[in-house]
Amino acid sequence: MAATEQHHILDTPKFDKPVKLAIVVSPYYKDIAANMVAGAKAEAEKAGASVEVIEVPGALEIPPAIRIAFRQSNFDGFVALGCIIRGETTHYDTVCNDSSHGLMLLGLQGANIGNGILTVENRAQAEVRADPKDQNKGGGAAQAALHLIALQRKYGASNSGVGFLPRKNDDDESFQIA
Repeated sequence: MAATEQHHILDTPKFDKPVKLAIVVSPYYKDIAANMVAGAKAEAEKAGASVEVIEVPGALEIPPAIRIAFRQSNFDGFVALGCIIRGETTHYDTVCNDSSHGLMLLGLQGANIGNGILTVENRAQAEVRADPKDQNKGGGAAQAALHLIALQRKYGASNSGVGFLPRKNDDDESFQIA
């Protein structure tokens, strides 16, 4: 059983500048979501990060909400929280795959995202994973986002001067050589 396995957990990163996290959550299963948000907030607090909670209707809305905030706000990272419990139809597979794929695409575009969207067979599995005193997957997702922020700050500060600089706007078709 997964609950008896031991996993290595990295130390909480330390930051010299403030960190601002957005917790984007689907409260479809309100009690499960509340536990996950509590776990994520506790981990953010350990790192001294400020948090804003953004609620969306379901797991499929989490990636678009993060994209909006990533493009139009000043968050350093994002914590995606939700729960998808297998039902009687293939809708479960669609929601699991599409929400995960959307988050991965945003991450590859530079968004620092910790994925805490639970994909489980039943409510009991979700409750154990969401509980901050048990598997604390909300806290784990916050930790993932914080580690990505730390990594971005570590390597984002220096520029090797090799390559191309991005376009200044969508109308500018030229690139500048760095």
